[in-house]
Amino acid sequence: MIAMKILIVCQFYYPENFVIYKIAEELVKRGHEVDVLTGKPNYGYGFIIPEYKKVKEEKINGVNVHRVKLKARKHSRLSIISNYLSFWKNSKKWVKKCRIKYDIVYSMSLSPVTILSAGDLYKKKYNVPHVVHCVDLWPESATITGAVKRKSIFYKILYKWSHDLYEPVDEVLLGSPSYEDYFKNVLKFPDKKYCYIPQPSLVEKSDIASFEFDKDYCNILYCGNLGTIQLIPLIPKAMNLLRDEKIKFHIIGMGPMENKLKDLIDEYHLEDTVIYHGPMIASEASAYFKGADALYVSLKGEGAIGKTIPNKLVMSMSFAKPIIAVLEGDGEMILRESQGGLFSSDNPLDLARTIKEFTHLNKSQKEKMGQNNLTYFEDNLTCKKVVDKIERELLNNIRS
Repeated sequence: MIAMKILIVCQFYYPENFVIYKIAEELVKRGHEVDVLTGKPNYGYGFIIPEYKKVKEEKINGVNVHRVKLKARKHSRLSIISNYLSFWKNSKKWVKKCRIKYDIVYSMSLSPVTILSAGDLYKKKYNVPHVVHCVDLWPESATITGAVKRKSIFYKILYKWSHDLYEPVDEVLLGSPSYEDYFKNVLKFPDKKYCYIPQPSLVEKSDIASFEFDKDYCNILYCGNLGTIQLIPLIPKAMNLLRDEKIKFHIIGMGPMENKLKDLIDEYHLEDTVIYHGPMIASEASAYFKGADALYVSLKGEGAIGKTIPNKLVMSMSFAKPIIAVLEGDGEMILRESQGGLFSSDNPLDLARTIKEFTHLNKSQKEKMGQNNLTYFEDNLTCKKVVDKIERELLNNIRS
């Protein structure tokens, strides 16, 4: 096995909760030298974490982390754009000054697509391969969230920019199989090299003790981003129809729909049955996954993004729990293959019916669903299995 010197580019990195840090650390364990070009942690906080304001370089579990300045991401659209553009500008500035020679660049394409600029620039400067792991499609993401209208001039600008950023890339690792159709038919890259590699789980089952939920209730857990496409308001609306049932819905996470969630909990007087725990580090959240009776995964079924495999689905399968899902496309396909879920539409009445259906299952039925999910996860989606594939593709690109 050839030891690689890898530059990873991603705007988000530990202590921000994104799976890229697990991938980087696993590559280090395999003997590769890994540097990460990232920003200063701020996602979900609304400010740069104080202890990181002056940090430019650090080493985390063997990974060399280079942090560039950026504008903190707050809730306003202008703030988010400023956050994106500051990383775009300062990451390229870092590359221009960089004298370190890497064998390959591996960029994880979360929002925004401008993350790819630094990798493209490094590829051009040193003539090394640039491999992109696409787990969030652009400009599609901007339209699904409602930030940009598909027929607007802004969409055309974003489309052109996205196309130009993807064009120099040597290979695209697809977070969901259906992304290939988008790249070929929407972005017009019919001949680019593609390989389906899902994201690994951010949280996996560990030795941590289970959180002790109230056993008089059926406890359902949602843990993840509180974003527009996660259909967060659906939860309190469905639970409002189940207020007389012995069910509690627990929510962990942060994001732009946090205030909307709190408002609906107050409006429906659901403080005792819809419990918002706020954001939580992965190791703490693991205890809640282990203690819950069922896990909930949802994604707005619109456009190419709505057909993707949410990372929270992969995460949930690793805990051997039944899953209540509002999913379409690739995510639905995986969960149906595992035979570990119950499905609902994005209608509160239907979700309430599905949750109630779950409570009527017997213990052995629930355990069977959970075991089915764990088996599928262990066969296909562990961090080691995912990094096996990433490592293989990086090596193939260096050799070619």
